[in-house]
Amino acid sequence: MEVPPRAAGGQTTKWDLQNIPSLQNLPSPLELIHTVRRSLRPWTVFFNIGNFKTAVSMQRLNNRIMRNLSYFQSNYIFVFIVLMIYCLITSPLTLFVVAGVAYGCHRIRTKNSNVTLLGHTISPKQQIVGINLCAAPLLFLVGAGAVLFWTLGASCFVIFMHAIFYNIDAIVTEENEGFMSQVV
Repeated sequence: MEVPPRAAGGQTTKWDLQNIPSLQNLPSPLELIHTVRRSLRPWTVFFNIGNFKTAVSMQRLNNRIMRNLSYFQSNYIFVFIVLMIYCLITSPLTLFVVAGVAYGCHRIRTKNSNVTLLGHTISPKQQIVGINLCAAPLLFLVGAGAVLFWTLGASCFVIFMHAIFYNIDAIVTEENEGFMSQVV
């Protein structure tokens, strides 16, 4: 166990901002969407009813789940997004709050100017954080927690039912057998 370094005044430094990873290296949402779209498996394969069978043993079931989760990962992400959109559409107050926050953040980004409030200058990034913090209680009041947990529950149920019953061995060919052996 090492003793933490001491600052010049003899006090211990609690936060070293140089060690915090940069968020600049994260891909943009558009890049993530393009990556997911490129790796989507064909929906005809995903929904092929002839490939739904029960597993023979627990070991095969575990192997099947892991292989399905990695092979159909992008399809599962798409299923989650579709269920989230469905929830937002069927919960108009949540949709209204989310749209209002998105519009407010967009306006702040396009205007890109500092605001002075009670003698303090607030940068655009701080304004966006403020809008999001103010939106949290509103989202709680309109039931966004129920929407989120319903979406998570429904997504997990649908995804795991597909991963449990879809026989991935039926679609393994010589072309993608190398890929499948690397996944397992």
